[in-house]
Amino acid sequence: MESANQTGIPVFFLIGLIYVPELQPLFFNLFLSMYLITIIGNLLIILAVSKDSRLHTPMYFFLCNLSFTDICTSTTTVPKLLLNIQVHDQSITYIGCLSQVCFILTFCVLESCLLTVMAYDRYVAICQPLRYTIIMNPFLCICLVLLSLIISTINALLHTLLVLPLSFCTEQNVPNFFCELGQITKLSCSDTFINILFIYTATIIFSVIPLSGIIFSYIQIVSSILKIPSVGGRHKAFSTCGSHLSVVSLFYGTGLGVYMNASVSNSSISNVIASMMYSVVPQMLNPFIYSLRSREIKGSLRQLIIGIIYFP
Repeated sequence: MESANQTGIPVFFLIGLIYVPELQPLFFNLFLSMYLITIIGNLLIILAVSKDSRLHTPMYFFLCNLSFTDICTSTTTVPKLLLNIQVHDQSITYIGCLSQVCFILTFCVLESCLLTVMAYDRYVAICQPLRYTIIMNPFLCICLVLLSLIISTINALLHTLLVLPLSFCTEQNVPNFFCELGQITKLSCSDTFINILFIYTATIIFSVIPLSGIIFSYIQIVSSILKIPSVGGRHKAFSTCGSHLSVVSLFYGTGLGVYMNASVSNSSISNVIASMMYSVVPQMLNPFIYSLRSREIKGSLRQLIIGIIYFP
């Protein structure tokens, strides 16, 4: 194939899952199950919080937005994968590929921002409880979510716009099950110095800085909790942070795993596993983490499910 820019390339090929006819039903059922669990679990969280007036607090408002973000992240990648498996076609159009790049960047950065906002919410609740309702007022909560969305969208659009001028030669195979920015950049036969520089800069801004903010918040939180005289009070304070800490550990832990994998391996199977660990698995597990560790969520989910079964 002659060297051509993006307008001359109709498709990329997602070769992360090697086509083996005997394994296709297994892959399809695995990803379909994970996707359905993600959608149902996060929708139940959103419905439970919406229906229960006791959960109309900043913490659960941010949780609803996190659940919605998880649904969007999985929907960006998994349905296309399921379609490709079903029709035995690994292709994705150039526009479809860029769309995946843009949306996955938007929702992953949005999740990072929301986790940081949730850490700030816990910091205010525990370190400044008397001023909590004044500081975390509805206007501020909405502004924090909107600001997170605007920042993540601008970042994704800038990355996507930087891909547009790139030319692609003969290599069109993406060693993954969706179009990931770094792998698409590697396929280009153009000078990608600016793209790579921007990728590393954005990675520092939207991973290192938020994680540092979360760690700082929890240092302050732990310091305040240790000053609480009663054991029951300390346990209650720790329990309100346990779910968030678990989700943060899962999200950033899998992100670190992806970074380490990219540094040491070019295997398509390794790429698929690493990508699943940050774009599919956390989104599926987050509802379970919050529902199992939060008594309020468990109670609301129980009432919601009973209402759905007995009073449809």
